[in-house]
This record gives sequence, structure tokens and C-alpha cells, in this order.
Amino acid sequence: MRGLRPILCLALFALVFNAFFVKGTPVADYAILRHLSLEGAIHSLKMVVRLFLLVSGASLLTGTTTPLALTDGMERLMKPLKRFGVPVHETAMMMSLALRFVPSLAEEAERVVRAQASRSAEFAAGSLFQRARSPLPLLVPLFAGAFRRGDELATAMEARCYRGSTGRTRMRRLAFSGADFAALGVMWSLVSVLMLVEYLNG
Repeated sequence: MRGLRPILCLALFALVFNAFFVKGTPVADYAILRHLSLEGAIHSLKMVVRLFLLVSGASLLTGTTTPLALTDGMERLMKPLKRFGVPVHETAMMMSLALRFVPSLAEEAERVVRAQASRSAEFAAGSLFQRARSPLPLLVPLFAGAFRRGDELATAMEARCYRGSTGRTRMRRLAFSGADFAALGVMWSLVSVLMLVEYLNG
């Protein structure tokens, strides 16, 4: 539920915007309700539910699965693309590094904000335009810190003789189990039902 808080404003805006600006049958012939269409309200509700399901699904996935397991699964799924010259291992490695760098970048941004605030920098004062421009001075030290961390990571990988997927082995090999097949069957059933509902409504 905490992960849904940042999108509440966006969901409320989408709900109001679609409810009042999508033309259709008015809900009631009274005051502001005559501008509220039934089709717009249904469309808005569907959009908000989809947005909540997207965010909650992503939170559930990242909260129950480690980044290493995610990238290993992606690499196994993309393995057939190796025949077409796609660097599957390198792509999965980049995804893993990107996932691992998100907390580091958030920590770096918080450190930069505290440093700027100690120098009497104000980020919530002034006009709307000034408040929109206030985060710009944070970008230079943030990018500098990100590049420094990336250079340190590259040096550490070279020191450990990392040369891509050639000759690499895994400590834990992924293998399908009964639970995996059951989850796959449930997902395929759900997707089939959704496609059938969409086809019947279309």
C-alpha cells in the first residue's frame, strides 16, 4: 500500500479528467453531474484499476524476487536470441546493474540534497517556475557520483577478470519444478480469460 501512495494524485487526476472529458450518456441531469458521462466514469475506473495493478504487481515482483534471480530468469528466457547474435548475458548483466544502482542513486541524491540544504539552498520556496528549476543544480553532482560509482564498478569487475559469459558457471542452476508449471498454468488461464473478455467486449 505504501508503494501506491506516489501514484494516488496521478490516479485521481486521470479519474477526474476522463470522467468529465469523455463524452457519453450523462449520469444525471442535475448541476455538474450532467457533464459527467457514464462511459467516462467506467473508462476512468478501468484506467485507475490498471494503474494500481501495474504498480502493485511490480512492487510484489521486486519485493519477493532478488535482482539476481530476476536477471537469471531473463537471461534464460532470452537464451534463444543468442542464435541471432543478441548479447543475452550482457543485456541481463546491464539490467542487474541498473536494478542494483537504483538504491545507490537514491542514497546519492539524498546526500546531495542534504549538502545543498546545508548551504542554504531552498527547493520548496519561490514561484512554480523557480521550484521547477530548483532540482537542476542537483543533476551535475548526481551524475558525477553515478559516473564515479560506475568507474569503480568497472575497475572491480576487471580486477576479478570478468570477460562476459564465456566460460562462466553458476552456483545455483535454475530448473523448472511443479510449482513453476502450476504458476505458468494459472497465468496462461488468466491471460486467456482476459483475452476472451476483451474479445467479447470488443
